Amino acid sequence: MQHDELAPWRHEHGFGADVHGHGEQRTKWVVAITLAMMVAEIAGGLLFGSMALLAEGWHMGTHAAAIGIALFAYAYARKHAGDPRYSFGTGKVGALGGFASAIGLLAVVLFVLYESLVRLGSPVRIRFDEAIAVAAVGLAVNVTCALLLREPGHEHGHDHDDGAHRDHNLRAAYLHVLADALTAVLALAALVAGKILGWAWMDPAMGVVGSLVIARWSYGLLRDTAAVLLDAEVDEGRIAAIRQAIENDGEGRVADLHVWRVGPRHLAAIVSVVASEPREPAHYRGRLAEMPDLAHVTIEVSRRG
Repeated sequence: MQHDELAPWRHEHGFGADVHGHGEQRTKWVVAITLAMMVAEIAGGLLFGSMALLAEGWHMGTHAAAIGIALFAYAYARKHAGDPRYSFGTGKVGALGGFASAIGLLAVVLFVLYESLVRLGSPVRIRFDEAIAVAAVGLAVNVTCALLLREPGHEHGHDHDDGAHRDHNLRAAYLHVLADALTAVLALAALVAGKILGWAWMDPAMGVVGSLVIARWSYGLLRDTAAVLLDAEVDEGRIAAIRQAIENDGEGRVADLHVWRVGPRHLAAIVSVVASEPREPAHYRGRLAEMPDLAHVTIEVSRRG
């Protein structure tokens, strides 16, 4: 009975995490393609005695595991979207998955950089024909996966509102694929130069270049996801707009304001309003009605003494 009486004042806290979205579906396809490629390369390496194919196959396995983090984050967020233990829902699970993937990318950077520097000092014999074939197939697979994971409007790493409404989980998976594609392009260039010109040093040199580029991508992902996790992502302009909407007619002043992200497309806000003749909280909440992404708003009203 109590639940029915309070129903008009209750609302869900899924904030989009309970929806089986396109990002999750595309990530599933990418994991399936990557696992199929891994099995084919490992089988080919064992069958034909190719260390290059075998190594690339296990590399694809680590790649699938990294993207699997993103897939797990989607599933976990959806499964626990209604769990009351999560005060503001599971909208940040995607950012947490992106942060974990960024750490994984940095681990890959350190490994590639170390191996490249070692090979610059101690060159190894390269089977160019076989290695070129593996790199070409890997590049084709990664380009396909990148097209599946690319977010519309985010092709160059920017969007129309400085990162708002961005699926950081999908972005993390996309950067893993993009990093693999970059290493494949650099490897192809280096291997062709090594085969035709005899520049064997190009292979480890390109490894160093690739690791530095991937490190830059990883840093950007770490910075953006950490801002979401630490409630520091919402820009000052957006906060000022909320304050202005409340104070527009001069009836009240905003004494305290907290705004943070609870999902890729949802914000929460706590607003403390002080006025000589205070109105009902619903009055001030109505002034924010034109901001649909403010999904969870708490208004506190106090009378000025």
